Amino acid sequence: MKILAVITGEYGRRHVENICAHGPQDWEVETWQAPSILPPVVDYPEDYLPEMFAPADLILALGEHRGVAELIPDVARMSGAVAVIAPVDREEWLPRGLARQLRGWLADLGVICVTPKPFCSLTETDYGVQRRQRLPYDHTLIQQFARFFGRPELRISVAESSGAVSDVTVLRDACCGCARFVAHGLVGVDATEASEKAGLLHHHYPCLASMGIDPDFGDTLLHVSGNILKDKVAEQVRSHVTVAYIRPGQRAE
Repeated sequence: MKILAVITGEYGRRHVENICAHGPQDWEVETWQAPSILPPVVDYPEDYLPEMFAPADLILALGEHRGVAELIPDVARMSGAVAVIAPVDREEWLPRGLARQLRGWLADLGVICVTPKPFCSLTETDYGVQRRQRLPYDHTLIQQFARFFGRPELRISVAESSGAVSDVTVLRDACCGCARFVAHGLVGVDATEASEKAGLLHHHYPCLASMGIDPDFGDTLLHVSGNILKDKVAEQVRSHVTVAYIRPGQRAE
């Protein structure tokens, strides 16, 4: 698979570095540094694009400016890409209305586009867009990408003798590499504390999602991302955690 990553800064660079380090060896990843300064409305995209792009199958739109999204249809046309992943980790970089428009512009070109919010909500079948709402999709290239990067999937082993996490295998990493970082930090942690520890490690990475309140979630995307990972860890260690229940109004024996 040939991937063209459109970046403007550190956010995109960290994602590309993790993909190159831990993605399949037969993936070819090219990077285009898009302009970091763009007008409020890009009337003439050709003024900001190179003369040509190398052929690509999949575009990762990782810009840190809303104007970059307006360049993506032309980037897809020039590169021959048939699929686009345009994650929303900050509302100001890709507002919900523009994300909807981008999916429509690309659909008119015969290109499928997914806009997972946050990026680590992407699975092989759907992705998050707001609280309690996910959109389904069906495209082989995006599914191939989501097999390795997207909503974290972990396999956690717990030592019966100590009740501590003995091993964590990353089945699917967050694209930024956060899940792999958290997995390393969980080894040796008591199973009863693993979920909360995952949340702390997620913040220490640090997560690249926004710390501002997102209108679609009523929470920060950083917290949404952290809860996705915490819930996955809690699911894996549930059988090793004893939950104590308190019955109000009665004295303990």
